[in-house]
Amino acid sequence: MNHIKQLVKDKLGMSVFPTQSIETHLKAAADWLLQAQLGTADDGVAHSFDIRAQKWLASYPETTGYVIPTLYDYAKYYNAPIYAEAARRMTEWECDIQLPDGGVRAGTMDAEIVAPTIFNTGQALFGWAKAYLETRDDRYRIALNRAADWLVAAQDEDGAWRRFPSPFTTSKLNSYNTRSAFGLVRAYEAVGNTRYLEAAIANVEWTLARAQANGWLPDNCLSDNADLTALTHTIAYSIRGILEVGVAAERPDYIDRALKMAKAVAVQQREDGALNAFYTPEWKTAVTWSCVTGNSQMAINWLRLAQLTGETSLIAHAKKANRFNMNIQNLITDDLHVRGAMKGSHPINGGYMTYRYPNWATKFFMDGLMLEQLFDKVKNIG
Repeated sequence: MNHIKQLVKDKLGMSVFPTQSIETHLKAAADWLLQAQLGTADDGVAHSFDIRAQKWLASYPETTGYVIPTLYDYAKYYNAPIYAEAARRMTEWECDIQLPDGGVRAGTMDAEIVAPTIFNTGQALFGWAKAYLETRDDRYRIALNRAADWLVAAQDEDGAWRRFPSPFTTSKLNSYNTRSAFGLVRAYEAVGNTRYLEAAIANVEWTLARAQANGWLPDNCLSDNADLTALTHTIAYSIRGILEVGVAAERPDYIDRALKMAKAVAVQQREDGALNAFYTPEWKTAVTWSCVTGNSQMAINWLRLAQLTGETSLIAHAKKANRFNMNIQNLITDDLHVRGAMKGSHPINGGYMTYRYPNWATKFFMDGLMLEQLFDKVKNIG
């Protein structure tokens, strides 16, 4: 019945809490990620906590990969080595489960199908690259190179990734794979192999060549109706990938394209700071519930673009999105399964990760808050 109680609270506005300091919200989120690691039989991070089933789901290689840099950053900013140690153990685990061909498996560790997939491999690059730069452990460099080499070899000549789609999504051709290209950028930055940057550029070129005049990207959702709508989660993935490849490649045209998309999303931001979960090709919203991780991801995009382009109007959008998510983070419950975590959807019965607290919603929430802190610090110094 816990999920029914949570839904009623969400619907009645009873799950909105006073905003506390960013430090308080970050600490609770970081502690929950450690709980999500403890909730598994290994050193990966649980996919999510399901409040209907009242259980942790099995470790998820994809998102464990990009939780790693978040915890390393948090450990550094707050001088808290316990979180770096958790990230190190996650990285060791990612090395242990890497497939013989260098790829990373689709789905969670209890999935019946064991097969490498493009997106999950691209996300694991973030963890190996960060861990290698933090520790200079050669095992992480080798795993990083093997995964990046596999991604480059799997890429078609036009820059698309058509082979090795996830068996767990209905969409097979994905514009949001620019996020995998971003992973290759991180690999390039860590080990200096220019092939990785070239492959990333090729993917962004292919992606942008298919865009509509208004910046909309086709095939940019997890479902097979991706020509009709796209989730803010995957829209934000694609924007960040285009942006960061543009930064690494010194391509201002890519940054401009990311800016165009990010501004189109901002137009529809609600007064409370949230974003409705689905957008149409006309950049209108299609539902009334919010994808919580999409809110955080767009806050990150808006702040990065403000940093890079001087578009200071985006700062307010980012802070509003962060504040909405801070307001729905439960810091008062005694239930460590959910204390400090972020939902998949708000209300919790929305259509993304329904009745679950996925680890990546909390990861991106932390990234958004840490970037806001860094942004404000630099601005005040200037």
